[in-house]
Amino acid sequence: MQNVIIFGASGHGSVVLDCLEKEGKYNVIGFVDSFKKKGTIINGYQVLGSEFDLPFLINRFNISGGIIAIGDNWIRKQIADRIMKIVPNFSFVNTVHPKAIIGKDVLLGCGNVFMPGAIVNANSIIHDFCIINTNSSLGHDGIMDSYSSLAPSVCIGGNLKLGRFSAISLGVNVINGIEIGQHTVIGAGALVVDHFGDNVMAYGSPARIIRKRSVGEPYLSTTKKLQLSEMESFEVIPSDLSV
Repeated sequence: MQNVIIFGASGHGSVVLDCLEKEGKYNVIGFVDSFKKKGTIINGYQVLGSEFDLPFLINRFNISGGIIAIGDNWIRKQIADRIMKIVPNFSFVNTVHPKAIIGKDVLLGCGNVFMPGAIVNANSIIHDFCIINTNSSLGHDGIMDSYSSLAPSVCIGGNLKLGRFSAISLGVNVINGIEIGQHTVIGAGALVVDHFGDNVMAYGSPARIIRKRSVGEPYLSTTKKLQLSEMESFEVIPSDLSV
């Protein structure tokens, strides 16, 4: 069984840990987190250090790969870039909870998380570092580009095209054949019956564009301020609607 680590020891990290444990394909060694003290115990596992400790951790624990447990799509990309700068050939694994369903001829990239009750129907394509959250369903022939996400209880018809870094929030329903651009957020509870382009916030029933979004703008409901050394700082502020 391969040894893996989880990047991010927040609540999302705990859910990813649960997926990995129940899947039973990997042996989780611990967490890597830049904002929690080394040695902190999370769900029975230690915080082993930060990303800068990776070369040492890989050698000490014979680590063969890992997964990024960061809910915000843009920040997940920043962490992936940092890891690959430190360890260029690092291997990112997928985790599929045993109560998730992956349909026939689905193509998967790397670093994806499929939570309990997630359903991905036939002929879909999931690129890299995506999240399909609890009880969300992606219809047949759907395409999720890298760093996109479906929040819990999203229901999507067939032939969705979801752009990079875009997020579909809690309880959204999307009809067949919808295209959503990059860096776009669909707010909680929306009904999507039309296409949306890049860099917009949309919600409502039916969903309508509320305003433009900037690249990397936070959308999760938290006020935690993240300071990432050698990277741009991110101040996460309350969004129009929480995912």
